Amino acid sequence: MTELWLMRHGETTWSADGRHTSTSDIPLTDRGRERAKRLPGLLAGTKFGAVFTSPRQRARETCQIAGYGDVAVVEADLQEWNYGEAEGKTTQEMRAIHGPDWSVWNSPLVNGEPLEHVGERADAVIARSLAAVPGESAVALFAHAHFLRILSARWIGLPPSGGALLALDTGSVSVLGFERETRVIRRWNL
Repeated sequence: MTELWLMRHGETTWSADGRHTSTSDIPLTDRGRERAKRLPGLLAGTKFGAVFTSPRQRARETCQIAGYGDVAVVEADLQEWNYGEAEGKTTQEMRAIHGPDWSVWNSPLVNGEPLEHVGERADAVIARSLAAVPGESAVALFAHAHFLRILSARWIGLPPSGGALLALDTGSVSVLGFERETRVIRRWNL
């Protein structure tokens, strides 16, 4: 059965500071590049029938460092959740504006993308990934934390908000697959 291999991009200055980063095209830090250099070892022995990357430079550079830049197809739906007014701000800064209960997962994002829409994009990426490879094969997806968390929640049948339960580090690898016909998380946050 098909596996989806999820690679979160390496560290950026904003991810290191805990800032919400979606449409801003922030490059990797030196530390992010170093961590991305570990990806070839984690991916060794896996043959990908398709490789997709977010259009953002942090994901494309991570994909390139991992050794798949020449075969990757840019997939617009892999871009990060549009945080609207939260872009570039930390959760603490948003709570100072909207109150102590503010969360990207359960608060309106002024001028941002509704969580349900991100879930629809994730469902579309899943469908395209499964259609891209016949039979048993693997698909590599280079993207962003919140989007990959939402995609993983959708993979296992949870609503998009289920992504709140799945923490994901920069430069990490996770694998979604099957146990018989049931969609499961096979490995997480390596």
